[in-house]
Amino acid sequence: MSELSHTIRVNLGERSYDVVVGTGLLAKAGRFCAPFLKRPRCAIVTDETVASLHLDSLIDGLAVSGIEITTIKLPPGERTKCWEMLERTVEHLLDMKVERDDFVIAFGGGVIGDLAGFAASILRRGVRFIQIPTSLLAQVDSSVGGKTGINSPSGKNLIGAFHQPHLVLADIDVLDTLSDREFLAGYGEVAKYGLLGDLKFFEWLEKQGPVLATGNKVLRAEAVARSVQAKADIVARDEHERGDRALLNLGHTFGHALEAATGYSDRLLHGEGVSIGMGLAFELSAQLGLCSQETPSRVRAHLSAMKMKTRLADIEGVLPGASDLISLMSQDKKVVGGISAFILARGIGEAFVTRDVPSEAVHSVLSDALNER
Repeated sequence: MSELSHTIRVNLGERSYDVVVGTGLLAKAGRFCAPFLKRPRCAIVTDETVASLHLDSLIDGLAVSGIEITTIKLPPGERTKCWEMLERTVEHLLDMKVERDDFVIAFGGGVIGDLAGFAASILRRGVRFIQIPTSLLAQVDSSVGGKTGINSPSGKNLIGAFHQPHLVLADIDVLDTLSDREFLAGYGEVAKYGLLGDLKFFEWLEKQGPVLATGNKVLRAEAVARSVQAKADIVARDEHERGDRALLNLGHTFGHALEAATGYSDRLLHGEGVSIGMGLAFELSAQLGLCSQETPSRVRAHLSAMKMKTRLADIEGVLPGASDLISLMSQDKKVVGGISAFILARGIGEAFVTRDVPSEAVHSVLSDALNER
């Protein structure tokens, strides 16, 4: 196995599957997918941007193995994760007579992966699907673990299901077509894995992050593989987020509220919300005396060195006040009995889940951050 090829097993008993990380995987897609097919046909769900860049390559890679394709192209962007686009996708798949033993291929970033996976989960009470993620964020996070869904006006990902893929193909080559902003938004999720449970990985990122951002494929493949392994380990322990899996939401409680506050628009990409949210989570941890005052500064220093958004001041336009942001946080999926779960940290690589967080401390952190604007 070369440095550019990694296979990570997500161990979930009869629902186990491989995540293959490497280069040239679109051209080899037929070879990877054909063994799962009972008949040589599948449906691809993608978006218009990904289709214009990579769809022909994927179709050619599948055609080598004699696989027939039907395709649905959706608008790009977070707003596609809605009822209207879910219905459009499901009806298209029904029109194409997709059967339970066929495969749906989710070919795109996190939006397409979440929506196509959810469509597969409810179509004929469950159709199999394969993830071929095309963004860094999707490769290291949303394509692995089986979370699928759409957004509601009340909050992000509030409608969905757990539906594990049968295979994930993470082709490092497609990352070359991402804008700098899109790549860095995904990098927020990469940094998350070091911050929540692996200090050595975070230290590696502090050294190698700027180099992999310039396009070094060996380093990119290693960063993706290490991130996927970290998530696979957690998902294997806690598939349905009853315990440890909540750690993967480091930065997300704040980040999802910020996404809702900005209308799930280009004002704030998901990974940017996570990046800012992780800074706030460490700031809250420091204010509660859980970690040193220097820790949030180190977190933000690395993210800033990567030219990422790290503060509320980095978000253009008007934001609601602290109380309104807390209200948005109360719509989070992790709320139980009206109490939000927070992922805090005793240091870098030492995250934990708690519901014992004084509301006045959260208000104080958000107020201070808003005052910096």
